[in-house]
Amino acid sequence: MSIVVEQMSHIYNLGAPQQRVALHDISLTIPDGACAAIVGVTGSGKSTLTQHFNGLLLPTSGRVIIDGLDVAARTTRPADILALRRRVGLLFQFPEAQLFAPTIADDVAFGPRQLRLKSAQVTERVRWALHAVALPTDAAFLARSPFALSGGQRRRVALAGVLAMRPLTLVLDEPSAGLDAEARDEIYVCLAALRAEEGVTLVIVSHDMSEVAKLADLVFALADGKLRRAGPPDEVFRRTEEIAACGLLPPPLAQALTLALAQGMAVGPTALTPDALADAILATAPASSNGHASQNDLNSHATQSRLNGHRLNGQSLNGHAGVGALNGYGQPNAPSSATSGAAGKRGNGAPRRPDGSDTPNGAVSQAGEWRALYDATDAPEDPDRSSGLQRNGGRS
Repeated sequence: MSIVVEQMSHIYNLGAPQQRVALHDISLTIPDGACAAIVGVTGSGKSTLTQHFNGLLLPTSGRVIIDGLDVAARTTRPADILALRRRVGLLFQFPEAQLFAPTIADDVAFGPRQLRLKSAQVTERVRWALHAVALPTDAAFLARSPFALSGGQRRRVALAGVLAMRPLTLVLDEPSAGLDAEARDEIYVCLAALRAEEGVTLVIVSHDMSEVAKLADLVFALADGKLRRAGPPDEVFRRTEEIAACGLLPPPLAQALTLALAQGMAVGPTALTPDALADAILATAPASSNGHASQNDLNSHATQSRLNGHRLNGQSLNGHAGVGALNGYGQPNAPSSATSGAAGKRGNGAPRRPDGSDTPNGAVSQAGEWRALYDATDAPEDPDRSSGLQRNGGRS
């Protein structure tokens, strides 16, 4: 179901001395079946905006139209709002705090029972919802207490309780907050499957840009109650200065792209994925007839000193330890051996380009294996390494 917001503003405590403008002149559209992310720092208006999507809040001015229903129109009846809330599921931050029933089955079944469904229908919805979030559906699991589960499992039980209402749109406020990496990945997989298999429209509120870059089709960046940027993630996150002005840290791949452009690399438009960015950067390194980049080419590319201070997928260049490599999730890779000295000479395991040719002096990993450059302060120049890649890379 689609969501359309037209010049909407919301003021808390209107007319009172403590009145506060939470949202000002917001306009956006979320198509049916899309995954949209609403990002911003605390107090930017994210949660206030999403609570308009199922009628929990009504706009002070402007319009909010959900699946064709203008929630604030004079013709909209209370019954229409109740029906809307069945179609738009809202999962608040830390939803596991709302678990209350003695068993998992009772907790997930609470919503369907309020609809006065038959017992067989309630049971079917409970099992479907638990299956949708990759939890068991056997009798022993259903009889367990939700408070005996891990944090990630409790989060998924709470999500199953919302899904049991069979909403067409799911709004999630910081769905991965407080979870470890494994539990976060489990939530992401469940959300992706819901969208692919059930056609559910997803609206995710988050300040985690790496999470947003992986999941969303559209990004809406809020700051001080105003919509600052809107569009596909690849377009929004390329404007790293504007994202930073909203108080947000761009995802690592966007930072890597900005760094590459700042160092003079002629990286054209590319998707913000590790492989796409790797291919684009490798394409900027000219190779000589023997497959190696010449020293003059590298120097003219103005990247030598910068590369000396960075690591590609855990491999350091010219003996520098580097700052750290980033994988596709923005996490540091484990350190590995440097490529300087004897280890830097070509051998059977030397990395190659995807087309089979040698990469410059064995310094850069295969495009599908390394992820991204990471910004850092330049290391002081070392006279012993002044010859750079030529000495350490094993050139003839």
